[in-house]
Amino acid sequence: MASLSIDNEEIGNKGRMWALQQQLDPPMDEEGGGLRNRYDEKDSSTLFLLQLAFQSLGVVYGDLGTSPLYVFYNTFPDGIKDPEDVIGALSLIIYSLTLVPLLKYVFIVCRANDNGQGGTFALYSLLCRHAKLKTIPNQDHSDEKLTTYSHSTFHEKSFAAKTKRWLERHTFRKNSLLVLVLVGTCMVIGDGILTPAISVLSAVQGIKLGRPEMSTEIVLVVAVIILVVLFCLQHRGVEKITWIFAPIVLLWFLLIGGIGIYNIIKYDSSALKAFSPLYIYRYFKRGRKESWTSLGGVMLSITGTEALFADLSHFSVASIQIAFTVVVFPCLLSAYSGQAAYLLKNSDNVVDAFYRSIPDSIYWPVLIIATGAAVVASQATITATFSVIKQAAAVYCFPRVKVMHTSEKMLSHIYIPEINWILMILCIAVTVGFRNQSQIGNASGIAVVIVMLVTTALMVLIMLLVWRWHWILVLVFTLLSLVVEVTYFSALLFKINQGGWVPLVIAAVFLTIMCAWHYGTMKRYEFEVHSKVSMPWILGLGPSLGLVRVPGVGLVYTELARGVPHIFSHFFTNLPALHSVVVFVCIKYLPVHTVLEEERFLVRRIGSKDFHMFRCVARYGYKDLHKKDDDFENKLFDSLFRFVRLESMMEGFSDLDEYSLDDELTRELRNGLSGYNGDELSSTVDETISSVGSTTVNSELQANNAILTSNQVISQITNGELQLLRNCRDSGVVHILGNTVVTARQDSSLWKKIAIDYVYALLRKLCRENTVVFNVPCESLLNVGQVIHV
Repeated sequence: MASLSIDNEEIGNKGRMWALQQQLDPPMDEEGGGLRNRYDEKDSSTLFLLQLAFQSLGVVYGDLGTSPLYVFYNTFPDGIKDPEDVIGALSLIIYSLTLVPLLKYVFIVCRANDNGQGGTFALYSLLCRHAKLKTIPNQDHSDEKLTTYSHSTFHEKSFAAKTKRWLERHTFRKNSLLVLVLVGTCMVIGDGILTPAISVLSAVQGIKLGRPEMSTEIVLVVAVIILVVLFCLQHRGVEKITWIFAPIVLLWFLLIGGIGIYNIIKYDSSALKAFSPLYIYRYFKRGRKESWTSLGGVMLSITGTEALFADLSHFSVASIQIAFTVVVFPCLLSAYSGQAAYLLKNSDNVVDAFYRSIPDSIYWPVLIIATGAAVVASQATITATFSVIKQAAAVYCFPRVKVMHTSEKMLSHIYIPEINWILMILCIAVTVGFRNQSQIGNASGIAVVIVMLVTTALMVLIMLLVWRWHWILVLVFTLLSLVVEVTYFSALLFKINQGGWVPLVIAAVFLTIMCAWHYGTMKRYEFEVHSKVSMPWILGLGPSLGLVRVPGVGLVYTELARGVPHIFSHFFTNLPALHSVVVFVCIKYLPVHTVLEEERFLVRRIGSKDFHMFRCVARYGYKDLHKKDDDFENKLFDSLFRFVRLESMMEGFSDLDEYSLDDELTRELRNGLSGYNGDELSSTVDETISSVGSTTVNSELQANNAILTSNQVISQITNGELQLLRNCRDSGVVHILGNTVVTARQDSSLWKKIAIDYVYALLRKLCRENTVVFNVPCESLLNVGQVIHV
């Protein structure tokens, strides 16, 4: 936050008035516009676009690229009965890759990004900005003025407006939408457990083929060691080695593509008949139920497709499209076609089809690169899991966890210790428990297809509320998506008892945690809103608030963006003293990916100046991370000092009636304090000063005299309070946090007692304390306990 100083001698003419304007209002619009257009500017340079496309290979396509390791084995776990079945399965793979990753995600879903951010929470955030769908209504009109808060209005009679009103009408629909998003999130977490297991296990499985004397147990031990090392290195971050991810994956795609062409030429080029969809019809006609259930294996060919959208944050849509259409798509088609050509002549080798189809001269190099590609794919899903859990916590749907940045440059590189070890334990348990690719593949397929169904449902609302597509186009997209995804889902239902139950159990556990935490948080917020202290009661206490005011600053943390929290009255009811300066701090997460530092803090005064009470709302996006205490505290006080200066300046204009200025100008200056954001106050002053340029010369001179006189008043008013604030800050800053115990009332229903008294209470004991999340030092912490009944 830029410091602000006002020198009366510098303001004496119109030119210096403009200097004051520039000083009061730094060019935040330019910086904000830069952020708004940063995502679009990625397309400005062809060379930079190609560089992004290359880098996206190492982040986005690792999971999708390692699927050829295990697709045909999971499609035919009981062996190949008819060689023509191979062509039918290949035809299904070809058209699955075409319809889902290529057409749906690369060319449609990726456009539904939130300023470059992808994933289910990005879609949900977009919807929350276009309709009042948040279950905890803590947003303010001033939030809509943020640079990153883009939304639009509706014509009252439009189909979009009707859909919006239909969603907003009942709380049940809002909750259902949130649960739908959470289901998708839980499945992403499940995929973060299953993808490392199946990718690494499938990659190292080739060791046994190269060394037949090696037992399955040794292969399993090697896979577990790789997984343990991978998770143990997460806290160090991957920034130093990410530069090798893209070359590894690019080399992997070129290898599997080249091997595929080699196999087509060497074994059977008739595999290319699979490009005719007629063989899909023959496949189902011949195999019936067996062909239908084999779709669970075919489904694995498009696992990792969600990464196209979820990992979009550092790449433009054009770079994703170039990488997929130029490298990924043709190489995958070639790889699968080559394996099919090999299986047409060697149908008994379906278990190790990928490794057996590799020429002997490059077998071991391919094995090493395959293991590296599997590690890259695993890293991408682990990072995505950390990201979605942080986003869930930002919308109050996950217990407090400690989030750490592992990169100074990339905000998406984060590490969550508790989640990392849970993922590692579950991943090893899945690997050791199943010991084969087939059952892990069934589990991974169910997780992926459910995420796709959730994305389809959210995309329908995006098309209606954000893009304003005609309902016929929306219907066509929905039907085409559901035909493919529901078909796969129905086939995978037959695999539930063959490993498919794993993601369902994982999702059920995490969904219970998320729903219970959100329910408890919502009830606590409702209590805070209904029990907040009334402003007339505060004003009636007088400047001393009925207490002894001791030197220092008290930062009272609250969840309320408006009003005085109940914990404040509880605090000074039990203590006979209060700090000379009190600041109510509300840390609020908004449905945007980030909030500019210049727009982060909103400041408002509570009561008269004699109270020395303020409210500061710190706004964050779901990608932002609450900084360390010193950094946060410094910026908070910078915003507070700036607000006091601007407030005093506005009061300095209160005597402008004497100068016969335009009534409209005077009224604007007097109403400048209607908002509580320092930037809004500055903007009001700037606009008012600018309007002087359109008045007569006489009015200009009068305005100059008015500003000179008002700044003399400003200097006297401001210096006193600013000095008080500095002295109190030097005396010490105390962080006052509420330690609230939530219990259900005796007359509550049984399910509510279970949710609040058992599940929510247990989660509060297990989760991180507020002091850790807010980075509050223990030596300056004061906890205030209270019990609330909901």
